[in-house]
Amino acid sequence: MLSFFDYENYTKIDFTNTKIKKGEYDNCTFLNCNFEGIHASNIQFVECQFIGCNFSNTIVSNTAFKDVSFVDCKMIGVKFNECDSFLLQFSFKDCQLNFSSFYQLNIPNTKFISTNLEEVDFTECNLIGSDFSNSDLHNIIFENTIVEKADFRTAKNFTFSLEQNKVKGAQFSKENLEGLLSKYKIVID
Repeated sequence: MLSFFDYENYTKIDFTNTKIKKGEYDNCTFLNCNFEGIHASNIQFVECQFIGCNFSNTIVSNTAFKDVSFVDCKMIGVKFNECDSFLLQFSFKDCQLNFSSFYQLNIPNTKFISTNLEEVDFTECNLIGSDFSNSDLHNIIFENTIVEKADFRTAKNFTFSLEQNKVKGAQFSKENLEGLLSKYKIVID
């Protein structure tokens, strides 16, 4: 039988030393906790907040993130594509998501605010209406990705193909059009 945790706060817990209990965490807050490289598989996080946590290289196989927010978290190399996709919903603000993967996930309206997304894989992902405000998208991978109605107006350092992705209604600024046109080797002043 899985454990159930409701409205609990976890502060400065190093889960590399203290094993996280399998179960369902509802409306819990994790503040400055370390999950680096642990197996956080088969756990359900529902309406939880992670603030200032280290999730780098954490294994999230079959882990459920349902209406979860990550703020100021280090999440390098996380394979979100392996988590439970049922009711998957999360948001990221001021996070480091470098080298993570969202391959083939259906995550419309996801917020990536002021987040570093260097070399993140969004191949075949549904990102309709997502928000990339003030985020760094250096070497991001968009292939057969749906970014319709997504907001890239204040995003920077991205390049991707308009032909290989669905972009209808996506928002860009004049300042960041170069990332869409660089493959054509034209000069933009």
